[in-house]
Amino acid sequence: MEHQIVNAAELGEPSGYAHAVIAQSGRTVYLGGQTALRADGRIHGSTLPEQFTLAAANLLSALREAGGEPEHICSMQIFVTDPADYRRQLAELGRCWREHFGRHYPAIGLFGVTRLFDEQALIELMAVAVIPESTR
Repeated sequence: MEHQIVNAAELGEPSGYAHAVIAQSGRTVYLGGQTALRADGRIHGSTLPEQFTLAAANLLSALREAGGEPEHICSMQIFVTDPADYRRQLAELGRCWREHFGRHYPAIGLFGVTRLFDEQALIELMAVAVIPESTR
């Protein structure tokens, strides 16, 4: 059984996110913020899509280490230093999303921030996943 995506008709059709997710019972995993930080401690990539790709891969590495998969993500917070740039690059970012998460769109919030911990970081991803009991 999968988590149930719920979209309220009166809120309009969501694109690239869900209005709500009803998680089935399971083990909750809180994923810490992931940027385009490589194992050598340096940020990789100078564009938002490049950094999104590595941040997503880092997030999924942590999730998989906990026993989860992308479809177990129930909510995600995306922090960016330039929301207008994010909007301009939606098509490319959508391709990057599908490369890592397929067509699974959890409840998502996008937040513009002044800067992230690493000055070169343009994006940071945080998520909450619920690994269903049936996958243990």
